[in-house]
Amino acid sequence: MRLDPKGPMKSDIELVEDVKAGDRRAFSELVQRHQRALLRLSLRFLKELSIAEDIVQESFIKAFEKIHLFEGRSSFKSWLFQIAVNTAKNRLRGLPREFVNIDDIHLGVDPGAESGMVQGDFRRAIRAEVERLPERQRLALTLRIFEDLSFKEIAQIMACPYDTAKANYRHGLMRLRERLEELQGETDWKDFETLVHVEGGRMRTEAEQ
Repeated sequence: MRLDPKGPMKSDIELVEDVKAGDRRAFSELVQRHQRALLRLSLRFLKELSIAEDIVQESFIKAFEKIHLFEGRSSFKSWLFQIAVNTAKNRLRGLPREFVNIDDIHLGVDPGAESGMVQGDFRRAIRAEVERLPERQRLALTLRIFEDLSFKEIAQIMACPYDTAKANYRHGLMRLRERLEELQGETDWKDFETLVHVEGGRMRTEAEQ
C-alpha cells in the first residue's frame, strides 16, 4: 500500500505502527497482503470454504483488536498465522468430522502434468498424506513446505521451542517419505526433501492465482 502514491511501499512493521496511530487504511493493506495466505492456511485445517473464510475474517478481527500487543519481535505474518491457527483449533472442536482437514481442497493442479510420475497425482498424494500425520507434525510440515516459514516462525506459531518445531517437521517429513515411496520408489533423502518443497511451492503459487 502506498499511502503516498509516489512514496515507497511500506513494510508490514511500518503499517502496524500506522494502525496503532489510528490509520485504518493501513490495516486494510495488511488484510490485502495476507488474506490469501491466511485462507490457504485455514483450508489446510478445514474442508468447507465458507468456514475457512470465517476463520480468516475472525483472525483479522482479533489481529486488529490485539494490534497493540504486537511488538515486532517476529514477522507480522507469523503473528497473524499464530492467531489463525488458534482460531481454527477452537473452531474444530465444535465441528463434525466431515468438515475437518484437507482431502478435498482443490488447488488448481493440472492432472495431466507428468515428470517421471503424474505430477497432479503426486501433489494430491502429498496433501492426502500430510493430512494423515499427527497434528503437530502436520502443522510444522504445512508451515514449512506450503508457507515457506522459518523454523523460528514455526516455533512461535506452534508455541514450542525451536528444536521441537524442527523435530516435528523432520519426523513428519520422514513419515511422508515412507508413505510416498510407494509412488516414487526409493529416493535420496535430500532429493526427496527438495522435491516436496518444490511441489509445495507450486501448490502455493497455483492457490494464489
